[in-house]
Amino acid sequence: MSGFIQKGAKNILQKNPNDVVFLSVLRTPVTRAKKGGLKDAYDHEMLAAVLKATLDKNPNLDPAKIQDVHIGTVLAELGGSKAGRMAMNHVGYPSTTSFQTVNRACSSSLSAITGIAQSIAVGAIDVGVGGGMESMTRNYGSRAIPTVLWPELKESPVKDARDCIMSMGITSENVAERYNVSRADQDEFAMRSHYKAAKAQQEGLFDKEIIPVTTRFRPDPEVPENEETITVTKDDGIRPTTTVEKLGTMKPAFKPDGRSTAGNSSQVSDGASAALMMRRSTAQALGLSGSIIGKWAGTQVVGCKPDEMGIGPALAIPKLLDYTGLSKEEIGIWEINEAFASQSIHCIRELGLDMDKVNPKGGAIALGHPLGATGGRQLATLMPELERQGKELGVVSLCVGTGMGMASLFVRE
Repeated sequence: MSGFIQKGAKNILQKNPNDVVFLSVLRTPVTRAKKGGLKDAYDHEMLAAVLKATLDKNPNLDPAKIQDVHIGTVLAELGGSKAGRMAMNHVGYPSTTSFQTVNRACSSSLSAITGIAQSIAVGAIDVGVGGGMESMTRNYGSRAIPTVLWPELKESPVKDARDCIMSMGITSENVAERYNVSRADQDEFAMRSHYKAAKAQQEGLFDKEIIPVTTRFRPDPEVPENEETITVTKDDGIRPTTTVEKLGTMKPAFKPDGRSTAGNSSQVSDGASAALMMRRSTAQALGLSGSIIGKWAGTQVVGCKPDEMGIGPALAIPKLLDYTGLSKEEIGIWEINEAFASQSIHCIRELGLDMDKVNPKGGAIALGHPLGATGGRQLATLMPELERQGKELGVVSLCVGTGMGMASLFVRE
């Protein structure tokens, strides 16, 4: 057991000087790739917006106190770290603040947040920002699957090595077939995701977590002179009127006789996220204790077979619960990324979770999945919902391309 994690709910809920706490967790709207409001924004432009909003949200914090920034990204432009560092400096972070990008596929921003948390926990830094950015409009398709690869890997005698570049859609089909997840179950799950997200949006439940982004927008990409300036304030992938019947008419997306469709899989999206973190004793010394909204309480990562990568949360969550000494009944809300309905359903069934506690404001099927930013988006969605429901403990978990699962525990204050 790590010396930095106190096991059991009673201990985890205690406040200690060395706790890694959050002062803000924010995100941009998540919009549809190639169609939505952020389709003409650069990934680092969205990052700049959420990093600037983080400073604005915490006006009593001197930016020079922020020592390190970790940003998850999967399909990064300009080498990722270069553009991200430029964006960070551009909006007011000093040159003394260091920067890096992180790529653990879909869990990249959760990995970035965990990296900052662990740096604070071991005393390497006192204050940092973790988050993510992704423009799938600009980069998806060109870099998602390697076009040039060491030939011996493509032809490796080790199946798990070859399967690391298997289409994510085929891994979804594998999960559906191996764990008996029907097409009807997947469509029903997708409909519920849209229903919950639409209800939450209508009731203003996303307002605390979303920051507006002002950017350019070309209604017709072929007519650049018609470019407009717009301010994007809401997620635009939610379909309030979707029904199981409509979803049932959609053709399989990955194999002719498959069960996964564009309607019951996560949306290709654009967005960014950022979380400001520091040691509790640092917040107290800076007079910022009143701004603390929660704390990080541990992360676990586990590997699985690449050809069924979607089962990752079903493996990572038990490992996290064992690591923290908690039972699943003690968790108030589960944010489990809806990469595909197939894997989400399997993980929920395998873990025996209460469906009402899972993604109460919808998930990636309705909200979208901007790869490198999604874990931070989930955390931004989780924290205000814990407050609204009066719950204290929440878990964020994702399956991860090439066969992994990741899960982190968070505590509301």
